[in-house]
Amino acid sequence: MLKKLLYTFFSLIVLTLFFSCSNSKDLLTKEEKQWLNDHDSISIALFPYYAPYQFINEKKQIDGILVDYLLLIESKIDYKFKRKLYSNWEEVISDAKNNKVDIVLEIQQTPLREEYLKFYGQFFESNYVIVTRKGENYGKKLENYRDKLVTVPKDYSIIEILNNTQSELNILTEIDDLTCLKKVSTGEYDAFIGIKAITNYLIKTENLKNLEVVSETEYKYAASIGVQRDKQILNQILSKVTAGITNSDKEVIFDNWLYQAVVPFYKKTKFWITLTGVILLLLLIILLLNRYLNYLILQKTKELSVAKERAEESNKLKTAFIHNISHEIRTPMNGIIGFSELLNDPEITPDTQKEYSKIIMDSSTQLISIIDDIIEISRLETNQVKVEQQETDIDKVLQTLFLDFQSKAISKNIAIRFNNTLTEDQNVILIDKLKINKILYNLIDNAIKFTKEGIVEIWSGVEDNKLMVRIKDTGIGIKEEDQELIFRNFSQSEKEVTKSYDGLGLGLSIAQKNAKLIGGYIEFTSMFSEGSTFTLILPYLPIINSTLQNVDTPDNNMSNVPLKQVVLIVEDGDVNFLFLKTILLKMNSYKFVIHRAENGKEAVDLCTKNEGIDLILMDIRMPIMDGYTATRKIKKLRPNIPIIAQTAYSTEEDIKKALNAGCDDFVSKPVDRKILKPMLTKYFSVFSK
Repeated sequence: MLKKLLYTFFSLIVLTLFFSCSNSKDLLTKEEKQWLNDHDSISIALFPYYAPYQFINEKKQIDGILVDYLLLIESKIDYKFKRKLYSNWEEVISDAKNNKVDIVLEIQQTPLREEYLKFYGQFFESNYVIVTRKGENYGKKLENYRDKLVTVPKDYSIIEILNNTQSELNILTEIDDLTCLKKVSTGEYDAFIGIKAITNYLIKTENLKNLEVVSETEYKYAASIGVQRDKQILNQILSKVTAGITNSDKEVIFDNWLYQAVVPFYKKTKFWITLTGVILLLLLIILLLNRYLNYLILQKTKELSVAKERAEESNKLKTAFIHNISHEIRTPMNGIIGFSELLNDPEITPDTQKEYSKIIMDSSTQLISIIDDIIEISRLETNQVKVEQQETDIDKVLQTLFLDFQSKAISKNIAIRFNNTLTEDQNVILIDKLKINKILYNLIDNAIKFTKEGIVEIWSGVEDNKLMVRIKDTGIGIKEEDQELIFRNFSQSEKEVTKSYDGLGLGLSIAQKNAKLIGGYIEFTSMFSEGSTFTLILPYLPIINSTLQNVDTPDNNMSNVPLKQVVLIVEDGDVNFLFLKTILLKMNSYKFVIHRAENGKEAVDLCTKNEGIDLILMDIRMPIMDGYTATRKIKKLRPNIPIIAQTAYSTEEDIKKALNAGCDDFVSKPVDRKILKPMLTKYFSVFSK
C-alpha cells in the first residue's frame, strides 16, 4: 500500500506541474480565471461508498479512482473545490435539486436530473446486474421478477430507468447498496438490481456467500460529473476541462490503481545469481549427456558387432553426433552467456537492449529444443514411451498445426495449403493424440525448414481403410544416395545441409519411431532440388458415436473481461515469479491483481481466506507442500477455480499426473506468453459471461 501511495503521490505531482505550466495557461479565458478567483468556495459533493471509485481508506481519508480524477481536473484549472462529504445519497440528490451544492462528482445522467444539472466527462461504464440468493432460480430476465420483491437504493438512477421501462416490477428502496444486499441475503427481498463492479466488490468484501449475480441487464451505469444548470461560467469551465482530458490521462489514473511498479528482473542480484546457477547446471547436464551418449555408442556398437559395415556406419554417425551436439549446444549457449554479459554495459541503448534480449530468448528456445529432442529420442530408444489412445478429432489437430505454421511460412514467403478430404463423420478417430501431433509437427516443420520458395501442401484422407496424411513441399529435396539415412538417429542428409540448416537431425527419426509405436509408418519420395513428399500411414479406427462436443473458441474480444482479474502465482523461485508477473502485467487486455505464495501450504491458506482469487498458476515442485497436494486441497475448497500447472517437468506422464491431481491446464517452463495468453482468455472469458 505504501508503494501505491508513493507512486500515486509522485504521479500527481508530475501531473500538477505539467498542467500548471502548460494547459492552465491556455485552457481558461481571463474572464473564467477571474470568476474562479471571485468564487473561492465552489462546493463538490462526494459520496465515498463506491469502492474503488470513491471510498474511505484505512487512514480515514477519501480515496479512489474518481478522487484522482478530481485532482487532475483541479490541477488543470489551478483551483481547489470545497469538498462536501455525504453519507446518504438521498441527501446528495436533495441538495443538488435545491442548489445547495454546485457539483456532484459521480452521478448518472437521467431525464429528471437534466432539469437541474448538466453532465460532463463520463469516466467509466458498468452494467446493472440481477442478484439473488444461491439456489433461487427465478430467471435471468427482468420480466421474470414481476411477482417478486425487488430492492434498489433510494434515489438511485436505476429507479427512474426501471419506472420508465419495467413499470410492472414491484420495487422497494433501502438506504444504500449494502443494505439492499444484506436484506436479499436474509430473505426479506427476492432480488437486488445494482451496478456490477460495486455489487461484486460488496459480495466479496462483506462475505455475502449466499448471494450470486444471476445475469447482466441491458441497462448501464455511466458515471458523469453533474454541474448546476444555472452556473453558466462554471459549466463552461467543466465542459472545457473534461473535454481536454485524454484517454491517456485516464489510463494513467487507472494504472495507478490497478498496477504496481515492477523492478526489471535483470537489475536484481538474484537474477544474475540464478542465471549463473542455471548456466552451471546446463553445463553439468551437457557433461552428463555426453557421458550418457558415449554409453549409448558403446552399447550400440556391441549390438551391431555381427554386422561390421552397419556397426562402422553407426559408430561414424554417433561420433558425428557428439561433435554436432557440442557445436549445436555451444551455439545457443554462446548467445545466452555472451549477450547476458553485454546487457551489463552501462552505455547500452534501449533498442540495443531489446535486440540483445531477443537474441538471448531465441538462443534459450533453441537450446531447449535441442535438449527436448535428445530426451525424446533417448526415451524412444529405451522403450519408455507408452501408447494412450483416445477420441481425437483429426481435423482439429491438422487445423491447429496449419495455423501454427502459417505465420512461419509467410515469414519465409512460401505458400502453405491444407486440404482435409475426410467428412465430418470420419474426422473423429481412436488414436494417441499427442504422438500423431508430434509426428505431423516434425514433418511440417521439416517441409517449411527446407523450402526456400514455392509451396507446402498438407492433405489428409482415407485410402484402403488407412488414414493418410501427406506433406508435400518444393524444397531442396534429398539426394538418392542419402535417402536411406534420413530416418536414422543423429543424421542429416549431408554436411552441406547441416551448415545451412540448424539441427541435430533427430526430427524424422522421432517421427518414424512414434509412427511405429501407434501402428503406422512413414513413406517418402524425393527428387533433389525439386522437393519431397512424406506420407504418414496409420490404421483408421473411426468412432461413429463420438462423445466429443464442440467447445466454443474463447472470444478474443476482451471487452467482456471483468475490470480486475485476481491471479495467485504459486512459485518458490523469485526469478520465475518475477517473470510470470512481468508477462501478466504486460497483457494490456487484462487488469491483473497478482498475489504470490511461495509453497503449496501458503497457497491453500490464501485460498481459504481469500475468495476473490480468480485463477491459480501452480508450480509443481516446491518445499513444504508440492503442487499436486496443494491442487487437491484447493479443489476441495473451491472446485470451480481454474488451476494451471506450470513446471519444467513436461513429459506425457507429468501432464497426466497434474491433470489427475485436479489441474485444469498445463504449461511447461519456460512459459511462452503466446501459449499462456489464449489459455487465460479461455478462463476469464467464461467468468465474464
